[in-house]
Amino acid sequence: MSKIFVYAEVVEEGIAEPSLELIGRARELADKHGFSVSAMLVGFGVRKLADELIYRGASEVHVVDNEVLSKYNLLFYTRAIVEVVENEKPDIFLFPATTTGRELAPRVAARLGTGITADCTAIEIGDYVDPITGKKYEKLLYQIRPTFGGTIMAAIVTPNHRPQMATVRPGVYSVPPRDTSRSGRIKEWTIDFSEEDVGCLEVLEVKRERRKVDLRSAKIIVSGGRGARPEGFKLIRELAELLGGEVGASRAAVDAGWISYDHQVGLTGQTVKPDIYIAVGISGAIQHVVGMKDSKIIIAINKDPEAPIFRIADYGLVGDLFVIIPKLIERLKVAKS
Repeated sequence: MSKIFVYAEVVEEGIAEPSLELIGRARELADKHGFSVSAMLVGFGVRKLADELIYRGASEVHVVDNEVLSKYNLLFYTRAIVEVVENEKPDIFLFPATTTGRELAPRVAARLGTGITADCTAIEIGDYVDPITGKKYEKLLYQIRPTFGGTIMAAIVTPNHRPQMATVRPGVYSVPPRDTSRSGRIKEWTIDFSEEDVGCLEVLEVKRERRKVDLRSAKIIVSGGRGARPEGFKLIRELAELLGGEVGASRAAVDAGWISYDHQVGLTGQTVKPDIYIAVGISGAIQHVVGMKDSKIIIAINKDPEAPIFRIADYGLVGDLFVIIPKLIERLKVAKS
């Protein structure tokens, strides 16, 4: 049976949420197209986490547990992963597009002599016919992401090399439910790191900086774009506070210095799925849309009736935000009183 591998990133002695999201998506694709799902754990003291990956959808977990791997080390982690992959020969290998995944995945791909698509916003499996040769390929990984400055969505395939590799943006898929009735196989690997290997690079300390704003868990987000201007963000913050939500922003607003990067939504920011997303002065460029299109309800406020954001909005208000938002704030204050 063809195999889908998922790299299970470990953060603070637990499986990182973006890896669990990928396990869930891999399970969906595997059930539909006849693949098996394997997770890969690398580190020290990580064997205890294998069962959790099975509960989330993996049928098999490959574990490389070695004291040498107690701190993330790009060279050692790459070597461990490559050795397992060369033996197991999966058809597909997925990494979360986290800081670690973005660094580790391309190095693994280079060692394996295969291609990789970074920062995918969707993955699918389907057949493909080469338009030049007419050759048909079955069950290829479609690696989907915006390209050409976000003007089109490209579906990229790797027909002639294995594994087919991609990094997938966090937040694109949901974390699968935990099913403790599931069972699976756990395979432990022994990688021989020589003294020469160990001495070539030493990691002295790992520091993690948490985001000051976690938009992914917010139920309500009020986001501002270029059209909001600095003074508009004062109103946006007030509206978000009244609604019990968080403040988001487009890249244009962040680049202009009106708000910090932690608030950025979109291809180069966070991917969010709130119950309500209010887009204020945001045109609706694809780079922003890919980060919020799965919100349950989208409300757009823009004075340009032709703004692309209205194409995906459930509710649209055409008008000046400096007129509309103060009225919304006033009504909310009255309702709360």
